[in-house]
This record gives sequence, C-alpha cells and structure tokens, in this order.
Amino acid sequence: MTRLFLVRHGPTHAKVMVGWSDLPADLSDTAALSRLSAHLPQTGLVVSSDLCRATATADAVQGSRTRLPHDPNLREINFGAWELRSHSEIESQSPDLIRAYWDHPGDVRPPGGESWHQVCARVDRAIDALIAAHRGRDLIVVAHFGVILTQIQRALRLDTHAVFAQRIDNLSVTQLTFLPDGHWHEGRINHVL
Repeated sequence: MTRLFLVRHGPTHAKVMVGWSDLPADLSDTAALSRLSAHLPQTGLVVSSDLCRATATADAVQGSRTRLPHDPNLREINFGAWELRSHSEIESQSPDLIRAYWDHPGDVRPPGGESWHQVCARVDRAIDALIAAHRGRDLIVVAHFGVILTQIQRALRLDTHAVFAQRIDNLSVTQLTFLPDGHWHEGRINHVL
C-alpha cells in the first residue's frame, strides 16, 4: 500500500483566483509548520508542485526526509484569463461562463485555462506516476486546493459538486491510501494540526 499525505501549501492571503501565478506563501506560523512536520511520516518522500508557495512549504516541513524533484503537473488549476481576478470582477464580465464553470463543472473552462476534467487527468497522471515509482512508500505531496480535491474525488468517487463542498485549509493534511488491489482507502480529510 502507498499512503498519500496531501498537504495544502501555506496561505497567500490573495482575495483573487490564484492558479498558476507564482505567489509566495506566508510561512510565518512556524509553530503550525513544526506541528505539521512532526505529524508527517519521517520516512516519507516529499514532492511538491513547482510553484513557490508549494516548494517553500515543502522546504519548511521536509526535515531530514528525502525530497523528490518538483512536479509542474501538481500545479493548481490553470484559471487562464481569470487568473488574479476576483470572482465579482469575472462575474461582471462573463456571468454565464463563470456560473457554468461552478454550476456544471467538468468540461467548462476559463478562457485560456483548463477545465476540471483536464485538471483531474493531469493530476491523476502525476499521482499515478509517483505511486508506480515509489510503490509501498509514504508520499508527502505539497500542493494546492484543486490538486487535493482531484484525489479526494477519485478516492471517494464523489461527484464534482460534493468534492467542491470539501474544505481544505492551508497547512492541512488529507490522507489517502492506495491499496495493492487498486482501491483507495480514505483517511482524515483536512486535518489541521
């Protein structure tokens, strides 16, 4: 079995849609980072998205654990033209499209961005490759809200509306286990230490 410890990066404090923009994380809560690092398996392999908010968070919790190369396929959703814009700003310019994006997620995508199905396919490939390369190991994946939701949806077989209702706090851990028979086992979701 392979255990995944999905860690959401530290907060950016941005009040806009942040996907592929490389905003830094606020990692000033060193006590929370210490608790998080202590909670994660000491023999786990650490991998992160290549965006600085994830890499810096991974650096902060890595300790003596082995680090794998950053993986751009573990990036957040690509919001395209909606990137770094507020929901109200987007709604005022593209009300039907943003409503369809949230109300009927799947194939709807922001201009120049990716749909939910595209995000899921990208992240699933990355996670599957990690599991295949490190079968039986604990994997600490420091990534983003959307990335974590893709794996919750896959493991729990939730529809998109149910998975979007999940709360995933910054510096939280979601644990999922991939079993040798190809099934998933749910651990704690959004565990804040």
